Amino acid sequence: MAASTDNDARYTVISADTHGGGSHAMYREFLEKKYLDDFDAWREKYKNPFSDLGDDRRFRNWDDEMRDSQQDADGVVGEVIFPNTVPPFFPGFVLFAGPPKPDEYELRLAGIRAHNRWMEDFCSRSPERRAGIGQIFLNDIDDAIADVRWIKEHGLRGGLLLPTVAPDVDWVKQLNHPDYDRLWAVCEELEVPLNCHGGTGLPAYEKLPSSALIMVAEIPSYSRRPLLFLLLSGVFERFPKLKFVITEQGCGWLPSVVSTMDMILRSVRDKGAIGELRFKPEHILPKTATEYVQQNVWFGVSFPQASDIEAALKVIGVDKIMWGSDYPHDEGTYPFTTLALRQVFSDWHESDLRKVLGENAADVYDFDIKALAAHAAQVGPKVSEVAKPLTELPEHPNEALLRNVSAA
Repeated sequence: MAASTDNDARYTVISADTHGGGSHAMYREFLEKKYLDDFDAWREKYKNPFSDLGDDRRFRNWDDEMRDSQQDADGVVGEVIFPNTVPPFFPGFVLFAGPPKPDEYELRLAGIRAHNRWMEDFCSRSPERRAGIGQIFLNDIDDAIADVRWIKEHGLRGGLLLPTVAPDVDWVKQLNHPDYDRLWAVCEELEVPLNCHGGTGLPAYEKLPSSALIMVAEIPSYSRRPLLFLLLSGVFERFPKLKFVITEQGCGWLPSVVSTMDMILRSVRDKGAIGELRFKPEHILPKTATEYVQQNVWFGVSFPQASDIEAALKVIGVDKIMWGSDYPHDEGTYPFTTLALRQVFSDWHESDLRKVLGENAADVYDFDIKALAAHAAQVGPKVSEVAKPLTELPEHPNEALLRNVSAA
């Protein structure tokens, strides 16, 4: 693929996958007053098990100066911000926490609403470069719809984090339930993206040493379940303008999974059966799975391998792929983003790479990419530099990461 001839041109980079959140002290300021005593009692008992939320790295989640300076140094001028810290009343890390049980619901709901208010405030301090993602629960659909409307009205352009429902959860309806149609309708009407992040939807595991390994092996399949549930239950047929974004899950698996769903839908449509299983007319969808994915689904591909991108291009094309850094997580590309881009994209045409690095995210999450371009002209990675293939990796990258955090 041809590279740009302008040696001074720079990419406008929007990361479709970053994380942020408040400290417990910050969240307290955004809680409804009637929950403060409960919060103080909960906070007194809470013990932080996460090292990156216990040392100086935690400041990257909420400190404007640290965060913006690190993003600038890494060439990133816009970011879609998923939650990262532990909201009030949560049992643990926000992405791994399952849906609240009925007796937990009121306090957990108060907790995510405090997070949403914090996120609104955080993004308001840099609205051109931050698109925050709000949180909802599915226990009460009326509450969920109210929260979606709040998210839209208060400028959280990132949309919402879709709660995934693990197979062992029986107190919340699974995502294929028709009762959710009125929620999907509001999201479609208001153009609020549904984001499905990796690491969610895990069932409970036995407290055994091997469970951690099993969990790591199973995370990808559980995280992808919302795609299957929404597509095969006809949500994308009924709501063709719904935006569904799959983030930090790679996409090398996409051709195989979509091919399997294509086979299922084709057999049901042509034969009304798969083996001995018989299907009724309501199971028949008029389009292929490939067509529904192309119609409704975007991918936030974090620290991708070349094989991920090649696989996605076969199914969805360059307009549906968004690059992500996973900042501030240690496994992300910071502070080596330009090197990571060279490793994967050095042979890409500039116009295609501009879509993946910024333009596609701007379309989905309503960034003003022209407004970001002036800042990118100062800090963005140079087109000529990204076009150079990466021939060697940096030495001691973990030490370099820690030095950057400490220096900031």
